[in-house]
Amino acid sequence: MKDFDVRIPTRIIFGKGKEREVGRLIKEYGYQKVLLHYGGGSAVRSGLLDQVKLSLEEVGISYVELGGVQANPTLSLVREGIRSCLAEKADLILAVGGGSVIDSAKAIGDGAGDPQADVWDFFLQKASPKAHIPVAVILTLSASGSEMSQSAVLTNEETGLKRGFNSPTHQPLFSICNPELTYSVSRFQTGCGTVDIMMHTLERYFGWTKDSAVTDRLAEGLLRAVIEAGQVADKKPRDYEARATLMWAGSLSHNGLTGIGRDFFMQVHQLEHELSGMYPRIAHGAGLSALFASWARFVCPSWPERFAQYASRVWDAAADPADPMPAALEGIRRTEALFKSLGMPISLKELDVDPERFEEMAIKCTNFGARTLKGIRELKKAEMIQIYEMAYEAGQS
Repeated sequence: MKDFDVRIPTRIIFGKGKEREVGRLIKEYGYQKVLLHYGGGSAVRSGLLDQVKLSLEEVGISYVELGGVQANPTLSLVREGIRSCLAEKADLILAVGGGSVIDSAKAIGDGAGDPQADVWDFFLQKASPKAHIPVAVILTLSASGSEMSQSAVLTNEETGLKRGFNSPTHQPLFSICNPELTYSVSRFQTGCGTVDIMMHTLERYFGWTKDSAVTDRLAEGLLRAVIEAGQVADKKPRDYEARATLMWAGSLSHNGLTGIGRDFFMQVHQLEHELSGMYPRIAHGAGLSALFASWARFVCPSWPERFAQYASRVWDAAADPADPMPAALEGIRRTEALFKSLGMPISLKELDVDPERFEEMAIKCTNFGARTLKGIRELKKAEMIQIYEMAYEAGQS
């Protein structure tokens, strides 16, 4: 196990009807002017946004609204939010939505807190925010874990680049998590969320540090719980316990807990960022689903014992220590079958991605030649292209 320094300060308020307490909570913290940030569709149609406004008004907290966040949040809307925060002198950003809304709010908080800098430079890692406006969350989608993480991802729609960075400024002040708010989430988005939650843990699990037994067991238990809950929610979308499991697992999967003491680099996420950056219509979870099995089969020969352990402990597959490869491949196959059963794509062909753009994706993924992707097997441009090609043809046999 590697040395570690972990701090997870986000307050989680979890349970039925907790969103009605948001005004009181903000009042307790002493904030006075809120930028109310949301996507639009479901938050408005469900009446949630009106409930939030009422809760704020009842305790005398003023607010200004900014909706319109897309599935892959955009730089242009973030710039609009920064201008609004500065003009209205907002001292807190309240994100009502899923990971896209939360990430957009985090970027606005960085830019408004450090207005002399260009917010996109933070995502290109050319600069770090010197200050920020804090973010609070009402979560409506179990997926990204952004409600409890230091991560944020943003797309520059002019360049097609999708980039993320971690910062203490991104740690939400508090997150309200009511599983009932996810009852209306579509089957497709529920599947995307289940994939994303699993991938946040799987990519840590398949890092390259070999000795981290406690973290392994935490990760394996979380994965088993998500697999079960994801299948239940797929068939019974109003099952509270399944929705609660997915919501809490999403937070735990990306707050650092399942990677403590390990070296890891989220290669599949990096490969997917270029996919949905260049094709904004592709949901992040769907892109991950289409890439995972091909990536896993590509890197598995470099550490088959690890994949065999995953197959044995998470999927109860029989594993032979003397010949781990059959079990390793079985674990990958079962994961791929799960994703397919949830209505998720398992190939890039299903997403109508143009193979002629694979080289462009790989070039962007190397940051135009400035990096490789470290991991069980290091990925350079040629390896990235090979994985994209494998993912295009996946599931054809």
